[in-house]
Amino acid sequence: MSNFLNLIIKRRSTRKFKEEFVKPEQLEQILKAGLMAPSSKRCMSWEFVVVEEKSVLKQLSACKANGASFLANAPIAIVILGNELKTDVWIEDASIAAIIMQLQAEEQGLGSCWIQVRNRNDAQGIAAEENVCELLNIPEGYHPLCILALGVKDEEKTPFDESKLKWEKVHLGSFEQTQAE
Repeated sequence: MSNFLNLIIKRRSTRKFKEEFVKPEQLEQILKAGLMAPSSKRCMSWEFVVVEEKSVLKQLSACKANGASFLANAPIAIVILGNELKTDVWIEDASIAAIIMQLQAEEQGLGSCWIQVRNRNDAQGIAAEENVCELLNIPEGYHPLCILALGVKDEEKTPFDESKLKWEKVHLGSFEQTQAE
């Protein structure tokens, strides 16, 4: 089995982190991976905001109603932005960069978790995107897609079980719907 496939099998969403800093060289490698991510026509429509300040992480953890509270206890976060003024495929470009950064984090033994921002709301119904933009002074035209929580894992997750692969999701030659669908 390839090292890359092993990496994918091991990478699981981590929501509990030790109270340890991410080493500067680890963060640099993660950011470097994101900066090398493929993008449409190499327009590099993504931008990354690194957040380490605890008070800001706590505020970011409330940017949406569910699924972000653990961010308050993460040592670091990277907000992944896309620039709609550069390309209409900023969502795809930013998504690719985000997963490449998550894989680089895993390669270094760090945990990560994708926190969806786009199309989510906080408990008062305000768009999570608005909350993040206001908090981080993000200019018009840039949109937060997600936040990556990063840190030293404080939980062990079972690697992905290959026996649970949904091979029925693979269609050869044309789409064939199964009975279960």
